[in-house]
Amino acid sequence: MSVLVPVFNEETHIREAVAAMQAQHFAGELEFLFMDGRSEDGTTVILTELALTDPRIRVLENPSRRLVSGLNQGLREARGRFVVRMDAHSYYSPDYVARGVERLERGDVAWVSGPPIPLGLGPWSRRVALALESWLGTGGSQKWPSRLEATGSPEIELDTSVFGGVWRRETLEAQGGWDEDWPVNEDSELAARVLESGGRIVCVPELEARYVPRDSLKGLAIQYWRYGFYRLKTARRHPSSLRRSHLLAPVVVLTAGAALLAPGPLRPLARVGIAVYALAVLSASVQVARRASTRDAIGVPFVFATMHFAWGTGFLAGCARFGPPLRALREMLSVSGRD
Repeated sequence: MSVLVPVFNEETHIREAVAAMQAQHFAGELEFLFMDGRSEDGTTVILTELALTDPRIRVLENPSRRLVSGLNQGLREARGRFVVRMDAHSYYSPDYVARGVERLERGDVAWVSGPPIPLGLGPWSRRVALALESWLGTGGSQKWPSRLEATGSPEIELDTSVFGGVWRRETLEAQGGWDEDWPVNEDSELAARVLESGGRIVCVPELEARYVPRDSLKGLAIQYWRYGFYRLKTARRHPSSLRRSHLLAPVVVLTAGAALLAPGPLRPLARVGIAVYALAVLSASVQVARRASTRDAIGVPFVFATMHFAWGTGFLAGCARFGPPLRALREMLSVSGRD
């Protein structure tokens, strides 16, 4: 098993993350490939020290600093029959690797993923984690723990909404690895290719991983703007990857604009739409706030708004840059018509 971990300035969490990776229970051989994008903090020094004490750790320089380039570099260097992607700011269960390989060897799937469980460590990180426990924060994706709990199934079929995963190396090599034109949303774009080639992707609850969300609204806004921008690009190349839920955030952004600028009777209608959105945010915030402190509860609506407006403006910027996803919309309407 080759574990691929792209890293850049991960000094805060890297020791704990590596310790969790080293604790994996796996009967075969493991190697940990850290593709370091020339970190400017102590990440490189820490990894080099750890490599001296554990020969399974290999530190590779990723001069481009791009996450996707690092992943492909790791794939080229990988020696294992199986490959797993892990993130340096996430914490994986000790049997993550073993269970992923076991599910692959049972057959009928090309990609085994697990649910991401947000672990809030800072003030805004906690509020983002709370928002991601709500249907309004997960955007209709099937990969979240709440969706798995609702089905009661030992696994759930996934579309292109994925979090990391475990593969046979040959599966990734057959796809040519990750597309380096996708610095963001790269796993979703790869998932679209895997699905189009006839492969199945499943999410298994036992492969849960805890990850630390952004700890500032500015960082969250940048993250979600990029998510929306590259989700549009993915939809342009892979029309079947667009879900109806992907349209919620850009519609909210357009409605907000219309509430301010639309002529005549459209403006009051748009304001009604924004009022409905505000009520949805308030309702979702109240639901998750029952498990939070007062300060965190007050911050949750701002997290929802940041997520939706950043994602929506990113998606619309993608439309301006690459063109609207007309083929994806036509496919979506034809499926809705058949339903």
